[in-house]
Amino acid sequence: MSASPVLDIRNVSIAAIDSKGVATKMIVRGLDLTLHAGEMLALVGESGSGKSVSASAVLGLLPKELKITEGSISFNGVPVSSMAEKERRALRGKRIGYIFQNYQGSFTPFMTVGKQMVEVIRAHERLSMKQAKETALAWLHKVKLPADRAFRSYPFQLSGGQLQRASLAAALMLKPSLIIADEPTTALDVLTGEQVLDLLSELRKEAGCAVLLISHDLAHVFKRTDRMAVMYGGSVIESGSTEKISRDPQHPYTQLLLQARPPLSGPLTERLEVIPGEPGLVCLQGCPFSLRCPYASEHCSHTPAMANLNDDHAVACHERPAKGEPHVEYASSGEPVKQVVYS
Repeated sequence: MSASPVLDIRNVSIAAIDSKGVATKMIVRGLDLTLHAGEMLALVGESGSGKSVSASAVLGLLPKELKITEGSISFNGVPVSSMAEKERRALRGKRIGYIFQNYQGSFTPFMTVGKQMVEVIRAHERLSMKQAKETALAWLHKVKLPADRAFRSYPFQLSGGQLQRASLAAALMLKPSLIIADEPTTALDVLTGEQVLDLLSELRKEAGCAVLLISHDLAHVFKRTDRMAVMYGGSVIESGSTEKISRDPQHPYTQLLLQARPPLSGPLTERLEVIPGEPGLVCLQGCPFSLRCPYASEHCSHTPAMANLNDDHAVACHERPAKGEPHVEYASSGEPVKQVVYS
């Protein structure tokens, strides 16, 4: 894409620090991500892989026990990783919206939903109380809520799906350039989760904002996103167009993720494939997945660089198929469908 990215993360590393500010453990290593206007990018991987920590770094919301040790984060061309807290506060809500994993924490329980939305609007826009209320009601209606009732309700008076819709309205009502959605359907039933993500996709197209979707649900990712980045042990190990990765995953971890999904068609297997080794086990030197990888070799003790396979697909793996060697492509169900030759 020729247009400047809305979000540009370059070589960002995040570490846990002790009371003296000395780094004790790396949480995220050399993260590179770009996100353009109107695009939805998924960040996927197991719990503990660094997805939510990376998103928190964009907003400057890292806990005091963590800090960015290197790299840069830019929003619309402006470095945000070095901004003062006052400048970052002006970005949050107004230009960068955040949909939290815990929808119940999106609103304080002691104020009505409408009052909180009005306060957010008036904190960023010079609007009267009446104008702010009209804006809040309009967005509650856009997310298909009974606007007047939701506006007057306390958070506990709304169902989980209704409250998540209200948080979606609150995140979008100031028309931000970037929405970060951190596991927005985790606490919702399947149908409500689908509806919330459909709304997010619809409003994203309408507002033209970029969306960073953090998820471990590959079905949601394959259905709705333009590009995806797969994380393991704090590192991106594969990235590219969602269509390409879903059809032709190159990293062993990505391949195992697809195989571990239950098939939606055809005969059921007696047991699902599992990723070998202990979940979350990370090799501190070389490839982070090498301690669990069935194809690991002595080369994996060295950190693999991201290699571009083509314009929309890159992978960090020493053991991926070389040119001219056969490998397996996968259907959207995760089932291997054919052997092809990589060229």
